[in-house]
Amino acid sequence: MTSRLRSRRQPVTAPTRTPGILRPPGMPTEPLERPVQHGLRADHTGRWRLVSGTIVLVMVGLLVLFFATPFFYVQSIAVGGLKYTTKEEVFTLTDIAGMHVFWIDPEQVRQGILRSPTLADATVTLGWPPQMVTVLVQEREPALLWEQAGVVTWVDVQGRIMRQRADIDGLLRIVAEADSLGSDLQVPLEVVTGALQLKSARPAIDALRYNRLSGLGYNDGRGWTVWFGTGTNMPEKLTMYEDLVSKLLARNILPIEVNMMNADAPFYRVAGN
Repeated sequence: MTSRLRSRRQPVTAPTRTPGILRPPGMPTEPLERPVQHGLRADHTGRWRLVSGTIVLVMVGLLVLFFATPFFYVQSIAVGGLKYTTKEEVFTLTDIAGMHVFWIDPEQVRQGILRSPTLADATVTLGWPPQMVTVLVQEREPALLWEQAGVVTWVDVQGRIMRQRADIDGLLRIVAEADSLGSDLQVPLEVVTGALQLKSARPAIDALRYNRLSGLGYNDGRGWTVWFGTGTNMPEKLTMYEDLVSKLLARNILPIEVNMMNADAPFYRVAGN
């Protein structure tokens, strides 16, 4: 009985209410922001797959263009600065015929070109088709004609021997004995210098002789051969030579050979000696 009375006396709990919001007149009753519906994002996967596929196709196309077509394989070159050498000869020296332009080393090509003794320097530039390789060369100028064993070659001021590529008027010819240079591929610098000095002092001379023992010489129009050796003191030797010849002729001595190789001790030979 007592427990029933107690249970009846327990207060009744009021129902829970959501706090109300006082809204001004005219304000909409719906929420200003709609709830985000999760899981309904736009799907961009297809678009990115299309972009990636396009990039792959472009790269494959470039690779095919670069390596599977003949456009980037060297079949010819452009050459500037030529005077005596031919374009075909320079192309052969480059050793790049049929090579892909991506694998060409300009410095290696330059070194190949300089194998020619006629070429003093070269500049190699790489580009895009149609003119992928451009070479600008600098040729050596011939200073003398060197004739030995019936073969005529060019010689520059440094003594380098080059193949004769043209006929040039005014070049001094040196006729050398068959074994004058031996296995050397270069004329001694003192020989070149001496020859050019003799030509400068005696412009009428068109040919000189040369041998290892007596050096440079020529046939004097008065009937003998004169030898001057080599070196840079040819003007002094020429002066001494003319003085010696004047004294010999004044004494009615007609030499067959005069040797001025040693300017301090010249000598001469006459017929019968």
